[in-house]
Amino acid sequence: MDNGQNTSPFRGLSFSFRIAKRYLFSKKSHNAINVISGISAAGVGVGAMALVCVLSVFNGFELLISDMFSSFDPDLKITLTHGKTFDAATPEFNQVRKLKSVAYFTEVVEENALLRFKNKQMPATIKGVSDDFEKMTRIDSIMYDGKFVLNDGAFERAVPGIGVAAIFGLGAHFIDPLYIYAPKRTSKINLLRPENSFNQMGTFVSGIFSVKQLQYDDHYVLVSIKLARDLFEYDKSKVTSIEMKLAKGADQDQVKAQINKLLGADYQIKNRYEQQESFFKIMKIEKWFTYLILCFILLIASFNIIGSLSMLIIDKKEDIETLRSLGANNQLIKRIFLFEGWLISGVGAISGILLGGLLCLLQQYFGILKLGSGYVVDAYPVVTNATDLLLVFVTVLVMGFLAAYYPVRYIRTKQNLPD
Repeated sequence: MDNGQNTSPFRGLSFSFRIAKRYLFSKKSHNAINVISGISAAGVGVGAMALVCVLSVFNGFELLISDMFSSFDPDLKITLTHGKTFDAATPEFNQVRKLKSVAYFTEVVEENALLRFKNKQMPATIKGVSDDFEKMTRIDSIMYDGKFVLNDGAFERAVPGIGVAAIFGLGAHFIDPLYIYAPKRTSKINLLRPENSFNQMGTFVSGIFSVKQLQYDDHYVLVSIKLARDLFEYDKSKVTSIEMKLAKGADQDQVKAQINKLLGADYQIKNRYEQQESFFKIMKIEKWFTYLILCFILLIASFNIIGSLSMLIIDKKEDIETLRSLGANNQLIKRIFLFEGWLISGVGAISGILLGGLLCLLQQYFGILKLGSGYVVDAYPVVTNATDLLLVFVTVLVMGFLAAYYPVRYIRTKQNLPD
């Protein structure tokens, strides 16, 4: 056998690993060590499995909600950095409109107003959109009742969210009109006749949409941009935002940079994530807080490795003395038991990741765990990413190293071995 001080680091590592592997899978003189090693690997495996499943569920919910927003939110949205309305008929916007990477260019006027239906009233957000809105979004896929029609040639139509419709008791094609009131921007308030200080528009409901997000369903009413401009007294080219759908295969970041260059710093361009930035940030924070909590539980489970290695060191006292007699130094001996702890963690990590991945696949295709009635989906959505699996594997190995390092660092004291 080569002396531990004369061998190269690579041969020393290989030798340490082979000895550690033999110790892990060979029968010990005390059966309790085998049992504790098995419990240690099982505990690590359960922790790894929990990490895989929880991260996959968070990924599933994030994708589900992102798909919901994609039915209503555009690929890119242009607004003013400071201010509210701007002119969409400038040469710069005409250049944006003609970009090959822009499939649909939708003008939007969005303001708050008061709704009245029969004897009920409520404030709401009126979103006036141009004709391309239906093509730009997947609005047809989220229609709860009726059809998406904003003008039938004879009457102005409105498409409220399901929450607004529920408050008013509205349905598609009701014969009673839905009235929209907005303060007059160009006139003074008439104290004697306050009702004359408001613009009033009557519309008929053609359909009801349901994004399954309260911020849209309970507050938004879609109307034609002509009605919105008349109601809020805007010029025919004035808008509060521009919404765009990109052509298939277009690079979103590249298009965003191109539009930024055309429009300058007075405008901000947001993608879908940035439009709902606060919501997705909260989801990310929840995901990583849960990850940290599970890591702490995994670290506690990894402490079984301390007991397992401590007993193994005692059990292999004669082997350690034999290795020392053959020329192995203290560093080589410590490395053997450090690899032993890593192997226990590795076996647990691989087993847990495989089992967690299998459970996620079963959930994805068979929906074993149900959410119950009243939710957007029947079963917990799951999406397993290779990045998350790698993260779990690295996390378990780090936890295994921390747990193994404690008993190994005191091996000299326990065995009375000189440096």
